[in-house]
Amino acid sequence: MSTTKTFILMAVMTALFLVVGNAIAGTTGMVIAGVVALGMNVYSYWNSDKIVLKAYKARPIDGEYGWLDDCITNLSQKAGIPRPKSYLIDSPQPNAFATGRNPQNGAVAITTGLLEMLTKNETAGVIAHELAHIKNRDTLTMTITATISGALGMLSRFGGMMGRGRGMQQRRGGGIGSMLAMMLAPLAAMFVQMAISRTREYEADKVGVEISGKPLALASALAKISRIAPQIPNHVAMQKPETAHLFIFNPLRFGGLKSLFSTHPDPKKRIAKLREYAADMGRLDSRSFKQDNPWVN
Repeated sequence: MSTTKTFILMAVMTALFLVVGNAIAGTTGMVIAGVVALGMNVYSYWNSDKIVLKAYKARPIDGEYGWLDDCITNLSQKAGIPRPKSYLIDSPQPNAFATGRNPQNGAVAITTGLLEMLTKNETAGVIAHELAHIKNRDTLTMTITATISGALGMLSRFGGMMGRGRGMQQRRGGGIGSMLAMMLAPLAAMFVQMAISRTREYEADKVGVEISGKPLALASALAKISRIAPQIPNHVAMQKPETAHLFIFNPLRFGGLKSLFSTHPDPKKRIAKLREYAADMGRLDSRSFKQDNPWVN
C-alpha cells in the first residue's frame, strides 16, 4: 500500500512538472520537464532524506545525549524497527521530524530547542511519534514530496522570469494561461502536501502512543510545542516551506485564514484525541494534565 501511494504521489508531481514545462516552452518544455522529473524521482528516492538533513545542517548526535540514545534504542525495539540514525538540529524552535526511504534507512532529527524545553518523558513521546512515521513508511513519501515540491517551485519561478523576458503572450495558448499554470501547479503541490501530512499526523500520534504507552506525554509535548514554536522563527523552514510538513508541528508562522492552508492538523484536536487514548488506557488524570499545561483548554 505504501509503495502504491508513493507511486501515485510521484505520478502527480511528474504531471505538475509537465504542466509547468509546457507553460514555459510548449511541447519542448514539456519533454524537457519530463526528463527532469524522471531524474528527480529517481534521485529523490535515494537521496531525499540526505537533502533534507543537509538543508537543516543536521549533525549526528554521537553520544552527546546518552539518555537520548538509550531512549531511541528502547523505543525502536518496541516499535519493531531497526534503530534509526539520530541527528541534532541547532535551532531554538522545539520541533522534530523523521526521514528515510524505509525503516532500514530511517533517521530522526531533533532540534536543540526541543531538548531544552521538553521533559524526558515528553521527548520520548515525540520520538515515538517520529518512529511511527518510519514504521508506517510515511517518510519516503513525505521527503519525496518536500524535494519535488521545492524543485517545482524553482521551475515555476524560472518560468515566470522567462515569460517576462520573452513575452509568453506570443506563444500558442497565450500568456495568461501559461502564467496561471505556473501559479497553480505549486498550489496543487501544496494541497498534495496537506492531504498527505494531516491524515498521517493523526495516525502517527496513534501508533506513537502504542509504541511509548504514554499518550499524555505526547499530549503535553504538543501543548508546549504549539505554544512556544510559533514564537520562535525557523529560518531554514521559512526559506524552504516545502519541508514544513515533515515536522511534528508546523515550523512556519500561520494565523487567521492562512491556518486553513497549514500542512498540520489543529494541535488542540490532536491533544484531545490523545486524551481519548489515555482515557481508553485508564491513565487519564484530567486535573493534573491541566495543572501542568494551563494553556490547554
